[in-house]
Amino acid sequence: MLRQLLIISIFFLLLPIQAGAENRKANIKGPITITSETLTADNKAHAALFEKSVVAKTTDLTIYADKMLVFYKEDSGDVTKIEATGNVRVLREARIITSKSAVYYADEEKVIFTGEPRAMDGDNVVSGTKIIYFMGDDRFLVENSRVILKSKKER
Repeated sequence: MLRQLLIISIFFLLLPIQAGAENRKANIKGPITITSETLTADNKAHAALFEKSVVAKTTDLTIYADKMLVFYKEDSGDVTKIEATGNVRVLREARIITSKSAVYYADEEKVIFTGEPRAMDGDNVVSGTKIIYFMGDDRFLVENSRVILKSKKER
């Protein structure tokens, strides 16, 4: 029952994300569903804290973390920032990005991964001290990068 209430509450909290995204280039597709073992909502601070086994899903993106703090605007409820910490893992198509923490900035449509970030696309791996993913352009900026490219076998 608590889990169902959590999903319903979050659907209404994050509904403005979908409406705002329709006005821009569709980077995150579909509604967002966030599940966790616990949720602490602070309406005065305009924040919601999800803890333990957090999973945020859209139709083309899944984010896993131990903890996720979601900030939103008072008047519209639009999400402004998401801070994910602890065993962060983002899956989008064949790409997997892992780190100890990540911060999503809605206005800039970017995610900053820190704490041993690593991006994998098939056998290709990029790591560094910081990875910035610009979602709108599907572009990465990597600080202190190390890249491992493995050639594809011909069929």
